[in-house]
Amino acid sequence: MTLLELVDVTAAYGPVQVLESVSLEVPEGGAVGILGANGAGKTTTLRAISGTVRTGGKISFDGRDIRGLGPDKVAALGIAHVPEGRGTLGQLTVRENLRVGAYLRKDRKAIAADIDYCLDLFPNLQARIGSSAAALSGGEQQMLAVGRAFMAKPRLLLLDEASLGLAPSTAKLVYEAIGRLRKESGIAMLIVEQNANLAFSLVDTATVLETGRNALTGTSAELKGMDEIRRAYLGG
Repeated sequence: MTLLELVDVTAAYGPVQVLESVSLEVPEGGAVGILGANGAGKTTTLRAISGTVRTGGKISFDGRDIRGLGPDKVAALGIAHVPEGRGTLGQLTVRENLRVGAYLRKDRKAIAADIDYCLDLFPNLQARIGSSAAALSGGEQQMLAVGRAFMAKPRLLLLDEASLGLAPSTAKLVYEAIGRLRKESGIAMLIVEQNANLAFSLVDTATVLETGRNALTGTSAELKGMDEIRRAYLGG
């Protein structure tokens, strides 16, 4: 079953057109990657879904047209966005950030259990539970951003450049935890990632964007086998 569908989506910032025609599908429980060079429209695609940029075309979630909805209404439908730069609340503690992620929920016992799950998923955060988010390392902030998104109990997680600025070993830990989260929660994921090796370790299919349009789409195995993908994204 298709959970998210984009058909010929366009997006612009003022007079600057960034997305010309982007189409993709994310199945229920699936994981889809978006690859592309800087300026290709990857981040804007996620913003179009979240309702933070002016769009055209079709964007539907669980069969409902969501194009034009505000970010709060999109989030309430079950879409959580982890933006590039993480967006943690620096003045709040780790625990407080996680609780902010659950602000629409009323199930207190389940919220407490999900906080415990996040701390098990990201053990680094357990020791920093009372620390302010601003005091965390970049990797810990990324872990917290993913954990806070999970606390909303979304059906779809939009993840933008989770490895950005992280040491390779830390990025690998973050992606291993995201992979576990996907397996254990069944949350569907749409993942923007410069590091194609990390992306391919997690996603089932991916699309490559060039200047705001789909250039290539295929399974992870198909794309990894293409010479142009190896040269551009896999260092081969």
